[in-house]
Amino acid sequence: MPRVFLCLAVVFLLIASAVQAQEASRLETIIQRGTLRVGMTGDYLPFTYFDKAASTFRGFDVDVAEALGKALGVKVEYVRTAWPQLSADFEADRFDMAMGGISITPEREARGLFSRPIMQEGKTPIARCADKGKYQTLADIDQPGTRVIVNPGGTNERFVHANIRNAEVRIHADNLTIFDQIVSGNADLMMTDSSETMYQQKLHPGVLCAIHPDKPFDHAEKAYWLQRDPDLKAFVDRWIEKAGEDGSFKKIHSAWFE
Repeated sequence: MPRVFLCLAVVFLLIASAVQAQEASRLETIIQRGTLRVGMTGDYLPFTYFDKAASTFRGFDVDVAEALGKALGVKVEYVRTAWPQLSADFEADRFDMAMGGISITPEREARGLFSRPIMQEGKTPIARCADKGKYQTLADIDQPGTRVIVNPGGTNERFVHANIRNAEVRIHADNLTIFDQIVSGNADLMMTDSSETMYQQKLHPGVLCAIHPDKPFDHAEKAYWLQRDPDLKAFVDRWIEKAGEDGSFKKIHSAWFE
C-alpha cells in the first residue's frame, strides 16, 4: 500500500511540474496576446482623462502606456475603471496593470506588484487664490465652517478621514468637476496630490492656487500597479530606467507638467 501511494505521489508531482512548465508568465501572455490591458479611471488630469466624445484616453500616463506598449511590441487596450472599484477590478484580472496617478499603498501592495516609483509627492491643499493664506496647515483647515471637498474611493478620501475632525467634509463623486465646486464657492478647498494641484492651478490661473505643493502634508510615491508577475515587473522597471536615461520619460513628463 505505501508503494502505491508513493507511485501516485510521483505521478502527481510529474503532472504538476508539467502544468507549471506549460503556464506562461503574464509578460509572455501579453506578448502572445498582442495587447497590454491597462486599467485607468480617466478622471485624473494630468495623468489620465477619458474623452467621452472621442471615446479615447489622453494624459501623461496614456502617453507612457503607449510608449511601453511600443517597447513590448503590442497594442494598448484601455479598460475604464473608477477609484471605488479599482481594487476589485484589479483582483478580477480585468487588466494587466493599472496606470493613471496610482499611489503605492500597503493595501495595493498586498494584491499585486508595483513598478519602481515614477514620482515623489504628497497631499496638499488647493483653494481660491484669495483664500490661500487661510489654509496653510491642517489645523487651519480643520475648523468648523471650513468646507473640504473630496472625491471618493482613493487616497484623497483616506487622507481627509484620517486628518479632518471638525471641518465639514463634502463628497463629490465626479473628479472632473470637483475643482469647479471650489471656483464657484460651493466648497473652500480640496486636498489632493501636489501634482494635481499644480496642474489645476495652471488651468485656473489667478483663480485657484496650489498651497505649498513643494512641502506637502505627507509623502507618497506614484508607480504602476502590476499583476503579480516578476517578469512583467522586471520589464517595466527596466523600461522606466532606460526611458529615464535616454530622456524619453522626461519628454513625456514635460508635455504635461511644465
